[in-house]
Amino acid sequence: MLVVLGLLTSFLSFLYVIAPSIRKFFAGGVCRSNVQLPGKVVVITGANTGIGKETARELARRGARVYIACRDVLKGESAASEIRADTKNSQVLVRKLDLSDTKSIRAFAEGFLAEEKQLHILINNAGVMMCPYSKTADGFETHLGVNHLGHFLLTHLLLERLKESAPSRVVNLSSVVHHAGKIRFHDLQGEKRYSRGFAYCHSKLANVLFTRELARRLQGTGVTTYAVHPGVVSSELIRHSFLLCLLWRIFSPFVKSAREGAQTSLHCALAEGLEPLSGKYFSDCKRTWVSPRARDNETAERLWNVSCELLGIQWE
Repeated sequence: MLVVLGLLTSFLSFLYVIAPSIRKFFAGGVCRSNVQLPGKVVVITGANTGIGKETARELARRGARVYIACRDVLKGESAASEIRADTKNSQVLVRKLDLSDTKSIRAFAEGFLAEEKQLHILINNAGVMMCPYSKTADGFETHLGVNHLGHFLLTHLLLERLKESAPSRVVNLSSVVHHAGKIRFHDLQGEKRYSRGFAYCHSKLANVLFTRELARRLQGTGVTTYAVHPGVVSSELIRHSFLLCLLWRIFSPFVKSAREGAQTSLHCALAEGLEPLSGKYFSDCKRTWVSPRARDNETAERLWNVSCELLGIQWE
């Protein structure tokens, strides 16, 4: 046992010595766009912390009017105050949005539409990961309800404003773990069988399929949409998993920072000439491969229709 512990300690020590070089490798792509955003309006969900916060910071730095849409308004105000001081942009605003409650989503959308006549960028960034089995206020399994259905409804409610403000973009944060996901139409709510790890994977696949079908339906409107894998990022998202928290702590030198994790979201929100790639999936600021299930148009359309039924909306 002592020998094993000694070898493990030596190995970790070696990793930490070479950490700067490894971190540079794992940092991934960087958004190279120089686009400025004076007069542009942005909504980012979950931007009170992590990737969303760094995305909001950069878009505010470029002059946008940024709405931080989050459940915890106090944390949101703290983040907004920090971003305003850092960027010298006073137009960083906080609004209440709880993606686990459709009443909150509708209230946010109603308030935003009354307040703003334009919306140029919507970044569906917020999410939950590996939660113990639970349901949202509307009775949806939490991963499905927050990660997919919440953003599905929000996008639906804001879409006309996006069209009126075209060219505009919708960026949906997904994950490489969508490769392990499957849309289990016979058990969408996980009531027959539930694994919190796979529930997260299923919801991330739903994000990619939503992006694909949304792009198809938005052709010719001037609104484009992109799915994003931010990378393996140090964030609060892993708080429900003791094992992941432990692994992230051990391998923290090799995990992306929130700023690094925000780069692909920024690329898809800002880079010029991406319009022909609407509906595609990006990682490290470039288009990348998706799973066969994520390319299934029939599943994407069926998921769209089922989502509308669950939410009680009509979206042609």
